[in-house]
Amino acid sequence: MTVSYRERRTTVAQILSNGTIGDTVEATGWVKTSRFSKNVSFVHVMDGSTVRTLQVVLSAEDALEFKTRLVIGAAVKIAGSLVESPAKGQTVELAPTKIEVLGDCDASEYPLQKKRTSLEHLRTMQHLRPRTNTFQSLFRVRNALAWQIHKFFQERGFQWIHTPIITSSDCEGAGEMFAVVAGDDPAAFFGEPAFMTVSGQLEVEAFASSFSDVYTFGPTFRAENSNTTRHASEFWMIEPEIAFADLGDVISLATDFMKTVTAGTLAQCPDDFAFFDARIEPGLIETLNKAIESEFAVISYDEAIALLMASGKKFEYKVAPGAHLQSEHERYLAEEHFQGPVFVTDYPIEQKSFYMRVNDDGRTVAATDLLVPRIGEVIGGSQREERFDVLHEQMTLRGIDTATYDWYLDLRRFGSVPHGGFGLGFERMLMWLTGMKNIRDVLPYPRTPGATGL
Repeated sequence: MTVSYRERRTTVAQILSNGTIGDTVEATGWVKTSRFSKNVSFVHVMDGSTVRTLQVVLSAEDALEFKTRLVIGAAVKIAGSLVESPAKGQTVELAPTKIEVLGDCDASEYPLQKKRTSLEHLRTMQHLRPRTNTFQSLFRVRNALAWQIHKFFQERGFQWIHTPIITSSDCEGAGEMFAVVAGDDPAAFFGEPAFMTVSGQLEVEAFASSFSDVYTFGPTFRAENSNTTRHASEFWMIEPEIAFADLGDVISLATDFMKTVTAGTLAQCPDDFAFFDARIEPGLIETLNKAIESEFAVISYDEAIALLMASGKKFEYKVAPGAHLQSEHERYLAEEHFQGPVFVTDYPIEQKSFYMRVNDDGRTVAATDLLVPRIGEVIGGSQREERFDVLHEQMTLRGIDTATYDWYLDLRRFGSVPHGGFGLGFERMLMWLTGMKNIRDVLPYPRTPGATGL
């Protein structure tokens, strides 16, 4: 008889949530901690399904037999019965009838000892850090966040479009792209220079012109030589695009997205968020719930500059009309002035990309950035320029080869409609949700200048 995958094993989360006294279970996982003494000996087993561990209380005979093998890091399979637990925070524990050590671990050489290890040091062992409490919780939340994002769009009728990872288009126009080279001639393989994508937006716009509501969710790459805590060379982006929409619709979608996805992720991982609230960012859950329940402020770029100039605060970068908003400016607005998420709209035309719709004043574009506390910008979006003549003029003024983007101009030639969308940095949202301070700690294998990891 074939056993379904779901019946293959019982997770620690299932045992602790659904197990009752007297149940016979078989637990598999890795030893998180162990303690052997004359009176009582036990091990705690974790398997990645929950931040909690299963306590296994050993008999005197088992303790004597397995003392040298049931050490931190060892992989085990333990069968037995659930009994009432006097330990705080759990109702049951496992009294074993059979213990198997599937994979021994030399505790004297195992890098993850009981003592607290810094996040910086853990970056040097990316293959082992998923076994620590912080990264166990972090990657469960990362998984949940990805699921909630897909759930949000799928429940609203969006189509998930897989846009190219290798492309000849530069959506940002900054030229900070990784070239794809096959042999000595960069153009030989594809017939033209090719690069790792910085955004799927331009390609997904083509599908918005036929499916109306679409999104892309995938890896993106930037060859920006930046070593800040918010930048990485490889990261993930979520980019919805909606047809028959203006900037107000983009802001409305972004607001609904942030609130719904945040609430869903909180509900899916309560124990992990309790860990982050206690260990990483005190008050985190309260802050996130406040954001879910509050109205997001909306101000123009000009209003943002006025607020910054009137703040009396000394910034490293000078605040002036027409100047770029730096991270410190964004964080002041979100953290101190509004004390919550805020949309800044209508940026000077020269600060933004060629595809953003030119406002009637001819000076600004219908763009918006969503700023959140601790992070700054987490979303960048706009209404796209749907008018062929205006788009062509902007491309020409910026020195963009219109022949290369003739397909993009076609979308304005043949049945153009007002449309818009935004890009969300997946890792930046994860940092906001968990309180983690460095993007290197929310990526499974961070890729940054000077360090590729594994």
